[in-house]
Amino acid sequence: MVALFLDDLCESGTVMAQTPWMLEVKGLCKSVPDAGRSLDILRDVNLHIPRGQSLAVVGASGSGKSTLLGLMAGLDVPDAGEVLLDGVSVFSLDEEGRAALRASKVGFVFQSFQLLEHLNALENVCLPLELSRASDVRSRAQAALQHVGMGERLHHFPTTLSGGEQQRVAIARAFVTRPAIIFADEPTGSLDAKTGERVMDLLFGLCRESGTTLVLVTHDSRVAQRCDAVYEMGED
Repeated sequence: MVALFLDDLCESGTVMAQTPWMLEVKGLCKSVPDAGRSLDILRDVNLHIPRGQSLAVVGASGSGKSTLLGLMAGLDVPDAGEVLLDGVSVFSLDEEGRAALRASKVGFVFQSFQLLEHLNALENVCLPLELSRASDVRSRAQAALQHVGMGERLHHFPTTLSGGEQQRVAIARAFVTRPAIIFADEPTGSLDAKTGERVMDLLFGLCRESGTTLVLVTHDSRVAQRCDAVYEMGED
């Protein structure tokens, strides 16, 4: 169903001609009501990310990093501006269309892991495949978990796994659909320094191996320095 929907987009002209950019952000603006006035979160943000490259989004707390990430992924709608994701004009789509685009193109890694506690590791990784009606769901999920070093933890539930193990499961879930781009929001924020470093080694390694574009929100300057480019956000 997703493939057919994206074919329809191509026919309608919503999908642009292929460019070297995996992600283009043009004049993005977002504000929220605050004490009877409008508070600008983002003002005229412009950036381009080449295919297969990595970008770190850095800045002080409250500077709008996570807001920007959510807009780039089509999880929220801006007041003005445009996002092109793999050539697709994200905000020309309705909510269902944006969900279909994410299912086809995007993987997510979060600070809080976002694993479903009533599902074991294998079932958590199976979930995005099942939602996209993929074939060979269990074998693909098992292979993804083995690839991140969790092959011996397939049937363990999140509450029985360490933080680092939970993030490895989350990374397997993000990559199992073979996304074109990964959005990661403070993926080491809940981990100790040593475990966080191992998790980032894994994340960067998988992106290089698969040619996946990475957009990473982080407070850690060492993590940011590992990316191909850094976008720094101001406080105002």
